[in-house]
Parts: sequence; C-alpha cells; structure tokens
Amino acid sequence: MTNRSRSSPFSEGELRLPRPPGVLRRYWARHPLFADILVCVVCLLVSAVPVIATPVLPEGVGTRSSDWVRVLPFLGVMVVLGCLSLLLRRRHPILVLGAAYLVALAYLFTPDPITGPLVLVATYSVAVYVSTRATLIGVAIGTVVLVGTGIGLASAGAISTTVLWGSIVNEALNAVIGGLIGTNVGSRARYVAALIDHSRRLVVERDQQAKLASAAERERIARELHDIVAHSLTVMVALAEGVAASRDAEHSRPGVEAIAATGREALRDMRATLGILRDPAEAPLAPLARDTTAETVASARAAGFDTRLVVSGDPAGLDSRTQLAVSRIVQESVTNILRHASGATRIDVVIRHESKGVSVAVSDDGFPVTAPQDSPGFGLRGLRERVELTGGTVSAGPRHPHGWSVTAHIPRQEQHA
Repeated sequence: MTNRSRSSPFSEGELRLPRPPGVLRRYWARHPLFADILVCVVCLLVSAVPVIATPVLPEGVGTRSSDWVRVLPFLGVMVVLGCLSLLLRRRHPILVLGAAYLVALAYLFTPDPITGPLVLVATYSVAVYVSTRATLIGVAIGTVVLVGTGIGLASAGAISTTVLWGSIVNEALNAVIGGLIGTNVGSRARYVAALIDHSRRLVVERDQQAKLASAAERERIARELHDIVAHSLTVMVALAEGVAASRDAEHSRPGVEAIAATGREALRDMRATLGILRDPAEAPLAPLARDTTAETVASARAAGFDTRLVVSGDPAGLDSRTQLAVSRIVQESVTNILRHASGATRIDVVIRHESKGVSVAVSDDGFPVTAPQDSPGFGLRGLRERVELTGGTVSAGPRHPHGWSVTAHIPRQEQHA
C-alpha cells in the first residue's frame, strides 16, 4: 500500500504528474523556510565544532589557546553571518556563494587549517537554483580570489603555508562535491520542469485544437442543415402553392407526389446529418457526398420552372468534396431563385468539367426581391465558406437586362491513394 501511494500519479488540471518520492522529500518541498532554517542550524553546528574544539586540544596537537583567542571573535562573527546567509540561498544563491568564500578567507587567519560546509552548501545552491554555468564561474572566481589572497598573505608572513594549502584543498573539495551533487539535482529539476511546462502547452494546444475542430464541425452541420431544410421546404412550398392553385385533382396528383418525395429525401438527409450529433464516435467527419444536382433540377421543374441542365466535360476522378460543393452550389442557387426571384420562369444550370477544375453557373430571368449581396443571408455565406474550403471562388450578382446569376470555380483536388 505504501509503495502504491508513493508512485500513484495525481492530477494537476488535466496533467498526470508523479508524486515526489518519499515523505521527507514532499515535506521538504512544502516547507522551504523550515528546510533552510534546518540547513542553517546544521551548518552552524558543524562550523562551530572545529572552532571550539581545536583551541582545547592537548599541547603538541593543537595550537596555543592565546592564538585562537585573538582570532576567535572575528572568526565567530564571520561564521555566524555566513551560516545566516544560507536563509537566502533559494532567492540569492550567488550572494550566498560570495559570503561562503568570505568565510573561507576568514579561515586563512586561523592558527590551524580548518574549514566548514558553507562552500559546499552554497555551491550546491547555485547549481540547483541558477545553472551549471553560473556554478563554474562562481567557483572559479571564488577560488582565484581565495588562492590569490592566500598567496599574498603567506608571502607577507601573515599566515602559514600549512593553513593556506589546507584551506585551498578543503574548499576546492567542498566546491567539487557541492557542484557535482547540485548539478545533478538541478539539471534533473530543470528537465522535469521543462517537461511539465511542455505538457501544459500541449494540453492547452490540444484544447484549442478541440475547440477549433468543434466550431468547424458545428459550422459544417449548420451548413448541411440549412441546405437540406431551406431547399426542401422551399420546393415543398412552391409545389404546395401549385397544387392549391389547381382545381383538377388528377393534375394535382404529380405535385402532391413530388411534395411527398421531397419530404422523404429531406428526412433521409436530416437523419444522416443528425446521426453525427447522436453518435460522434462512429460518425464520419466529412459530409456524406451525394450528387443531388439532378434532383434539384427535377424539383425546380416540378415547381413549374423551365429548368435546363447543361453538363460538359469529363467528371471522372472528381473527388467527393468537390462533388458535394457543386451539388450544394446548384441547390442553394436554385433555392434562392424559388424564394427571392419575382417573375422568374427559367433557370439555367451550367456545369463545366475542365482539367483545372469545375465551373458552375446558375442564372434566372426574374427580378430579385432583395439583393443578396447587400444583406447576405446564411445560405450565401455558407456557400462562400464551403467553396473557400475547397480553394475555389464564388460570386453573385444581377444580370442584364434582368435576372440573377451565381458563378463559382472549384479547382480539382489531387486524389490520394
């Protein structure tokens, strides 16, 4: 149970991060001030032991007590201040390293070579909280200052060479040990932090991509529903008006049958589109491509319009997205004519398949009640979006002397095996 609780992941937002190993390490990370106070106290005790113990050693082993009494106040103050500076090792590690080397300089004035753990802890702190490069530079500068000052003092006879070389060797060893341990810990911490930051960015990017994909899918479904509902209802209304105007039941039968057929087709397309919302896991991410151009022309004819369809060129190899775009262009254009063109009697649909793409033109001979380009509705806006997704262009405008025309060009898409 203990091993499982220590290694079980926990969630930070949507990230799955491992727990820090060990109870002590987690407590250490949650209470940094207490940890720094503990380090400061331990270093103070370790540094005080040689300062206190060396003067009372038996004669022949230690130096005379009078020599220690002379340097003890100054050395004690420097050691205490150096240990207190460890409280700042997380926020100002460079400053702490400088204080540690000042204490190392104070050790040069002792009668016997002694040292403390300040340089070790300070070097470790710089390596963990700054960088390896800063550690090398700081240790190099501190060592040069220590060696240069020590040689100068030894040359002047102020200190003994035994104390000088003892201090240099001890502080160099402390710097190497602290630097190696700190570099290992700091590099790992920075690497883990970089991985976590990268994971957070990936989560944010994933969420943004999901939102964009969801918005694009909603727009696609809205376009499909609009094309289905608007066209089908427009045709059914036009057919119903024709049936209502006829008093001959026998002549009205084809119109009623056309209304029923149009309604069934609309229901089928609606079910296919709404299936995407009911079961998005198994639904296709692209519309079900079905060429409805002939059906659109037939419905316009059933509504009483003289509708002509002219198709030229070879449609072989036309991809499903382009085919669907062509069908929707014809459908939306014919729907707008049925709804908005006043006095229109003829609709011309021309589709040209060329080597570079497909050109579509739909025109009528009526008078538009409203100019779609002045206040474009959802139909024309969705049509432009659909054509732009295929890399094509679409334009709509009046004809001379009267009528309305919609033209579009869609480049051929490369077929991938």
